[in-house]
Amino acid sequence: MAGAAVMRLPPFAYLRPRELAEAAALLAEHGEGAAPVAGGTDLYPKLKRRQLEPSVLVSLRGVPELRGVRANGGLVIGAGTTLRELESHPAVLAGYPALARAAALVSSPQIRNAATVGGNLCVDTRCNYYDLPEGWRSALGFCLKAGSDVCRLASGGERCWAISSSDLAPVAVALDAQVRLVGAGGERFVAAAELYRDDGVDYLARAPDEILAEVLLPSADGMRATYRKLRRRGSIDFPILGVAAAVRTDGDGTCTSARIVLGAVASHPFRSSGAERALVGHRLEPAAIEEAAEAATAQAKPMENADLTPLYRKRMVRALVAGALAELAALA
Repeated sequence: MAGAAVMRLPPFAYLRPRELAEAAALLAEHGEGAAPVAGGTDLYPKLKRRQLEPSVLVSLRGVPELRGVRANGGLVIGAGTTLRELESHPAVLAGYPALARAAALVSSPQIRNAATVGGNLCVDTRCNYYDLPEGWRSALGFCLKAGSDVCRLASGGERCWAISSSDLAPVAVALDAQVRLVGAGGERFVAAAELYRDDGVDYLARAPDEILAEVLLPSADGMRATYRKLRRRGSIDFPILGVAAAVRTDGDGTCTSARIVLGAVASHPFRSSGAERALVGHRLEPAAIEEAAEAATAQAKPMENADLTPLYRKRMVRALVAGALAELAALA
């Protein structure tokens, strides 16, 4: 289009380590001015919008240790594995189909060929205000997530309400996954549920020099799980609601454990304790499913920081939770 502004990347140094320890050391050396990059499908657009301005990018694409899927009683998934590889891997499809489905629902085939598991798990929180182009944000005034002292969505508060926008994160929490974080000082293992903070700015419990290296899934062992996603378009769009559900039942069909995790309604993947209580000790029958869906709806508090209205998204919590649980009941 004639006269349209072209968004260009800012200048930065691009470093290409070949080992994981080297990558972590480079992040530690360059401190706050450095950022890791793998597929870059979310990072590069943010650089163009000047939401982030690192002076150094540490590429993870040349680190072999970060790629691949292997069985170990459960499953170990390298964080550099692409979403396309994840959605089509036989071991994932056989034992963890909810994870394959979540990967397949991310954006478009072209993006999934580049985007990685670690990138999606660590993807930045989103907000309609924060994700405006730089010209709009500078004209209207910056927000907490962009270094100001006010949230433009809830100006009376002191925290950022940008929402978790990962498709894989709710499923990882529902499956009781762990992640391996590797930094300059060594490695540590963190439950997926503890990786996320309910803060739109400081949304990851990961040190700046730490790299998410692997996702570790326990044995499925009779667990049934699924994932459902709400977005305006059937592709490309980030979730404005995601529902991951995982249940185990005993011999007579009574639910012995349940995890219901909502995405895109808070700054972290949100476990609905009310929905889980409504299921445990009951068979997956319409009355229990309805009670669980209502409990999840009561706890969900979407705000006006994503596509479509908060009221519609709240109503859709009930529909997606009920649909996911009915699907799991049919798989019994």
